[in-house]
Formats: sequence, C-alpha cells, structure tokens
Amino acid sequence: MTGSLAEFNALPPAEAERELLACCAAPAWARAVAAGRPYPDRMALRAAGDVAAQGLAWADVALALSAHPRIGERVAGGGREAAWSRREQAGAADSPVAVALAQVNREYEERFGHVFLIFATGKSPEEMLAAARARLAHDEAAERPVVREELRKIALLRLERLVG
Repeated sequence: MTGSLAEFNALPPAEAERELLACCAAPAWARAVAAGRPYPDRMALRAAGDVAAQGLAWADVALALSAHPRIGERVAGGGREAAWSRREQAGAADSPVAVALAQVNREYEERFGHVFLIFATGKSPEEMLAAARARLAHDEAAERPVVREELRKIALLRLERLVG
C-alpha cells in the first residue's frame, strides 16, 4: 500500500500496477500509468491517469465496470477498492430511495449489459436515481461516452487517494 507519490514511484512495476487496479480495474490503464513513473508531482500523475482513461478501448472499460458495485447496494469486501466504493456511495444503501435504485440498476443492466456507473461522490441518492433514470433513455452510442467519463472521474479521484 502506498501513501505518497515517492513511495508509489519506488514500487516495482507489478506492484504499482496492482495498486493502480484499485483505482481502475482495467489492466491497460494500470499498465499505462505505472509505465509513466517516476512522476515529478501529483499533477503529472493525474494527467497520466487522465490520458490513460481517455485512451481505453471499450473492452477495457467493460472490464473496469465489472469491478464496480451497484449503486445503492451495500459494498462487500475488505480491500481498498471496496472501502473507496463504500465511501463514495455513503448513504445510498441506507436511503429511502434504495429500493428504487435497485430497480433502476436492474433496468439499466438489462438495457446496457453492465452496471450503472456514476461518480457518486457528493451526489445524493435522489440525484443518482434521477441520473440513472435519465440515462435509461440513452441508446448505446449516447451512453458509452457518459460511462467513460464517469469511469475517468472515479479513477482520477481514487488515484489522488492512492498517493494522498
């Protein structure tokens, strides 16, 4: 586990990639970010994470999505990624809209074949529910760029936490 940029820069490549997979579960993203080390500062690391996220093929995005829990469900597990998900979704599982979130998650997964992903930090359960309902009206071509952007924002937030 890293705690600073210097510690992250000093990790062996395979260990750096493992740490990065907690930020974004796409191995291509983790490889790209790890390969750019050493980073002179956190902004350079963030920029590399941003570029790597924007360059992901849809298959990599889909792989990353498979590691994300459903919005509004209690996040199980004891790893860093699970802890971050619990923090990011704080309150959604215990909210009065949890049943509606569970239903819209099912509808979304049936429509698109993957979990509904949203940058949940700072959003109320009601805001997440409204976003999910609105995004159900998208077709695949409209939804994929939204999913990519949400994944990018989550990965960058977690990357900051990794070295923060």
